[in-house]
Amino acid sequence: MKNYTITVNGSVYDVVVEEGATSGAPAAAAPAAPRAVPKAAAPAAAAPAAGGAAGSVKIEAGAAGKVFKIEANVGQAVKKGDAVVIVEAMKMEIPVVAPQDGTVASINVAVGDAVEAGALLATLN
Repeated sequence: MKNYTITVNGSVYDVVVEEGATSGAPAAAAPAAPRAVPKAAAPAAAAPAAGGAAGSVKIEAGAAGKVFKIEANVGQAVKKGDAVVIVEAMKMEIPVVAPQDGTVASINVAVGDAVEAGALLATLN
């Protein structure tokens, strides 16, 4: 048996795969499919911080990964290119930067959240 931890759409599963004897039998006679046991339900996305007034400029994840660090706070002024959130993907830290000058209106994720590419991380005014 082999154990794997798999994340699907933000939900983490522990998967146990049983290895069958290789006897040249047809694939239809293979052991039963792997079974997934839900681990802990991960939060989809944290509610926007500080009252939830979302801004008009969206800051979205460029790649799927895990929120490693939040660099900016709600109400903080940022310039174009300033890191707002750091996403970890494939053991690399990827800064997600402000697309223009503005003030952080909301932070929509928390450290440790799993995010998909295109997920809304924060907004600016």
